[in-house]
Amino acid sequence: MPSLLREPAPRVRPAPGALVLALLAVVTGCATTPEARTPPPEHVPVLFVHGTDDTAGSFFAMRDAFEDAGWPKERLHAVRLHPNNGQVPIEAVAYQIRRAAEGLRKRTGAERIDVVAFSQGTLSSRYWMQELGGQPHVRRFISISGPHHGTSAANLRSDPALVQMRPDSDFLRELNRRENPFGDTEVFSFWTPLDSTIVPANSSHLPGATERTFLVLAHPLMLSSPAVISATVETLAKPSGP
Repeated sequence: MPSLLREPAPRVRPAPGALVLALLAVVTGCATTPEARTPPPEHVPVLFVHGTDDTAGSFFAMRDAFEDAGWPKERLHAVRLHPNNGQVPIEAVAYQIRRAAEGLRKRTGAERIDVVAFSQGTLSSRYWMQELGGQPHVRRFISISGPHHGTSAANLRSDPALVQMRPDSDFLRELNRRENPFGDTEVFSFWTPLDSTIVPANSSHLPGATERTFLVLAHPLMLSSPAVISATVETLAKPSGP
């Protein structure tokens, strides 16, 4: 009669080296979690838009700050608007901004860009975004001292663009009539309560925008203010949302 008791199967002992490696994998997490890597900064291309009687050179200090923060020079472009003295309507200037934005996107391969605009340049940029199809191509828009509700100082000149910047002008009423004109573009408005060019200064208030005020003594000094420059770089350096 065969025996009812069987001999136990022999145990297979792991090699000492394999046991050590397995233990290290558990302790270090290498067995389940890949090594975490910090993603590189986005450095979204930035288009700078100047205002009346200004030039692209108005942004020299700000562009230097972006380069110091790691932006490649080819991803920064300050558009040169012509004429720059308000002798053509804001709508005509907006077409120049559209060409500059399309060129920047094409050169960099970026789907969306950021826009930093100053003074009348904020209105030209808004017209491009709101009326010429630019909004889907803009990730973030920073308005610096923009006359979004007009300025009484524009009453002193009769140039077409200045007439459009007068309080309650037909142009501004049309530009401001829409609700949520910026879609998913993140919008910011930086301005100074001491502005004597945008009168009243709170005309730079932009509904729907994240606002910051700076105690800068004069309108043109906003573009060279260390505080404004730092805030602009910091705002655009933040990663895009999901």
